[in-house]
Amino acid sequence: MTYYDDLETRSADQRAADIAHALPAQIARARALPGYGGPLAEVEPAAVTDMAALARLPVLRKSSLVEAQGKSAPFGGFTTLSAAGFAHVFQSPGPIYEPGGAGTDWWRLGRFAHACGIGPGDIVQNCFGYHLTPAGMMFENAARAVGATVLPAGTGQTELQARAAHDIGVTAYAGTPDYLKIILDKAEEMGLPLRFTKAAVSGGALFPSLRQEYADRGITCRQCYATADLGNVAYESDAMEGMIVDEGVIVEIVTPGTSDPVAEGEVGEVVVTSLNPDYPLIRFATGDMSAALAGQSPCGRTNMRIKGWMGRADQTTKIKGMFVRPEQVAALVARHPEIDRARVVAGRDDQMDTMLVRIETSATNAAPFEASVAEVLKLRGAVELVPPGGLPRDGLVIEDTRSYD
Repeated sequence: MTYYDDLETRSADQRAADIAHALPAQIARARALPGYGGPLAEVEPAAVTDMAALARLPVLRKSSLVEAQGKSAPFGGFTTLSAAGFAHVFQSPGPIYEPGGAGTDWWRLGRFAHACGIGPGDIVQNCFGYHLTPAGMMFENAARAVGATVLPAGTGQTELQARAAHDIGVTAYAGTPDYLKIILDKAEEMGLPLRFTKAAVSGGALFPSLRQEYADRGITCRQCYATADLGNVAYESDAMEGMIVDEGVIVEIVTPGTSDPVAEGEVGEVVVTSLNPDYPLIRFATGDMSAALAGQSPCGRTNMRIKGWMGRADQTTKIKGMFVRPEQVAALVARHPEIDRARVVAGRDDQMDTMLVRIETSATNAAPFEASVAEVLKLRGAVELVPPGGLPRDGLVIEDTRSYD
């Protein structure tokens, strides 16, 4: 087995020593930034050399990042470079702005691509979006880091996607877990043999049945856990025992809504400290739930492992690769005075994510609401009208009915 670099197989002592060197420098960078202001003002960077010291620092939540960006656009004073100093500036739903670099493996997803077996000689059909949001460029950067060629496909135009995959001889896929199936099914319908053997997926749940379907078609599918703010956080290897934490971040699992680490093995919120010098996020609360796994991976990589994505600490839910947030549902309700309540229901149909928006209203025509759903939630979904009093009074505005077994 070959590894991406020597960092993946460091001893526990060496990794601790490297963290003791890197962490104070990163804390010092963050402390100098206006975005951190008071929270780190009294912190002595030289004293933050291990996980115990890190755990005493405050948690940074995305809501605070959004608020800061509203006062000091676009990055809220949390980056060491100005917007003009980055190769890219992205806008994700919220809206929230993220920087992007063009340097080798800037988002560290090359490590994941390598673990998927992608490298020189591969052609990657990159079906992540390239417009405004960063996923397309993140995986483009990963492919370049491992010497692969990229077909910048995005989503949509499925017949053209299938034709291009056939004509070019694409060998690897990058995108959300379920979109590859659409391409494969369309190619089969068109009588086009494809050469996919590898798939690097993220941005949605990879259900065991879908992974098995890909395996039955000769495609090895691996997933990573990455965010627009942090880049790669953790990834699967051939060992298929949880996800291995990336070497460029420090991961803690804390009690949701607090900054307190939980015991190993307990489920909690994922909090990440990034060692990226351009964007030093310290104890950034992702809102995602997971748990640490004991021991190290049988593949030989020695870093901490997590069980993978285990839901959200709040009601924010990822549907079709996009986050839908409670505040977006509230904005939908506010847009139409005739709406009393609304509830987004995430589901599955034939391995595909679905979104149903149930609207409590006395109106009888759903058409005026459909355009608003697409505009406000950034996704198209079915709209169901229910009479006043027809939605449960259980506090949920986003309901996830998908099974992750």
